Amino acid sequence: MEQPSHLTLGNLKITVFQAYLFWENVDKNLQNLSLRLSTGVKEKTDLIILPEMFSTGFSMNPQVLAEEMNGKTMEWMALMAKKYDCVVTGSIIIKENGKYYNRLIWMNQQNEYKYYDKRHLFSMGKEDEHYTAGNERVIVELKGWKIRLSTCYDLRFPVWLRNQDQEYDILLIIASWPDARTAHWKALIPARAIENQSYVIAVNRVGHDGNQVYHSGHSMCIDPFGNTVYYKPEDEDLYTFTIGYEELVKIRKGFPFLQDADHFTIV
Repeated sequence: MEQPSHLTLGNLKITVFQAYLFWENVDKNLQNLSLRLSTGVKEKTDLIILPEMFSTGFSMNPQVLAEEMNGKTMEWMALMAKKYDCVVTGSIIIKENGKYYNRLIWMNQQNEYKYYDKRHLFSMGKEDEHYTAGNERVIVELKGWKIRLSTCYDLRFPVWLRNQDQEYDILLIIASWPDARTAHWKALIPARAIENQSYVIAVNRVGHDGNQVYHSGHSMCIDPFGNTVYYKPEDEDLYTFTIGYEELVKIRKGFPFLQDADHFTIV
């Protein structure tokens, strides 16, 4: 797939919110997120990224917490996108046609959205017993950049995330990744960036959840060469950084090994 000219694509300004989440309390989370964004977003940004299940925490209680696609959290995301004139993304618990989904929402400032339903459900945490897996690979576009959407446990499955024919420029991962497996998180994210020659932006949460599982953040952005653009362990963090398309093109031209990658179909 031919990539757009780097001369036509500018930098992308990204705001990541490594947030502390209140367990199964939608109203409190939305209030806290609103407050932190109002004091922490000090410059124009193109994208605000929130963690997995940002309105509830990683809960296996969808029967109580799930919302419809016209629910309060979707309305809140639309309001934030309009207020900050940017895309807002993160996952929430959705009920649709009698099924529950861990659904990553990509909401723009015109109240238009796309979504990705988490493909790999975390069986160790019984997520597969409560939620329905998605089966569609979703790539969205922002200012000409192609962005592949993924959620937490997907990170462990490189075949699913493979950048075939250079179809994406950024791999976005939102997560509720426990501190106990931080070593895996820190190893897999740079690996995905290097093998796919893409930026990887991974946003985790911090703090204990209702099951006393501790999350230590370690949100990061890794460039296509494996270099660290942004990294933050332990503390809640709201931070904005810029990535450049010209650097992506330079790396792919200098090390054009994606052209030798295997072609395959996922069933």
